[in-house]
Amino acid sequence: MSFIGRWDITVGEGEAAYPSWVEISETDGRFVGKVGSARPVPIVEICGEALHFELPPQYEGYPNDLCFDGVLADGVITGTTNAKDGSLLPWTAKPAPEFVHIGMPIYGQSIDIIETPWHARWPEMENHWSVVDGDLVNSKQGTDLVTDASYSNFKLEAEYSYPVDSNSGIYLRGRYEVQVLDDYGKEPSVGSSAAIYGFLAPKVNSVKPFGERNIAEITLIGREVTLVLNGVTVHDHAEIPGITGGALESDEGAPGPILIQGDHGPVTYHRLVLTPITFG
Repeated sequence: MSFIGRWDITVGEGEAAYPSWVEISETDGRFVGKVGSARPVPIVEICGEALHFELPPQYEGYPNDLCFDGVLADGVITGTTNAKDGSLLPWTAKPAPEFVHIGMPIYGQSIDIIETPWHARWPEMENHWSVVDGDLVNSKQGTDLVTDASYSNFKLEAEYSYPVDSNSGIYLRGRYEVQVLDDYGKEPSVGSSAAIYGFLAPKVNSVKPFGERNIAEITLIGREVTLVLNGVTVHDHAEIPGITGGALESDEGAPGPILIQGDHGPVTYHRLVLTPITFG
């Protein structure tokens, strides 16, 4: 087996472990850390079954470059990487899965996930989420919110609004962030509204001005996303390369929850309806 390809990474152990992701070519690559966006890996060295790669920090606050050393055995990379304080942390990486779906999609019973159980991502952080007249409201910056239930393939219909300059996000399976942002009238980018954060820019910026309601229809099958925002198709069967910064974990082949960001600013989700998709 070769190092070339995409890898789902776990750094550290136990409750302190966090997800990352890397795509390796013969001479360089790209990387997603605990936070932030995908960025280039300028140094990749492969010697037999040994791998070394390094890159500058982004938002990690490291005084030095991030350095990863690992060995490939039985299809898994294991090794060490430097922590912020200079100590070494263990890391493991598994090949990102291939998704194969046989048959036609079958749409199941729709679920109003506002009415389902949720939990705070960070219980120690202030929680400003509440249900008001059927809307899920985050009144100010605080913890993210995560559904107790997990989902595989689905269509998610989200209706939301926010005040001026606010910022949120919807994480599909807790791994792939759809950006929710007050950026009406700005050029689309990998960080703009309806972007798959850090990876995929929307074809156009079809978000409405702050205070108005946006309607997003998001279909996720495997790693393929179609997103219609306010009636405009901004992603059309686009492949998401890997997890985005801030993901809950990196096991891309497993079902995952819906996570909505509350740590950036106030937002109101007026509707969150999920329809599971199976194949047969």
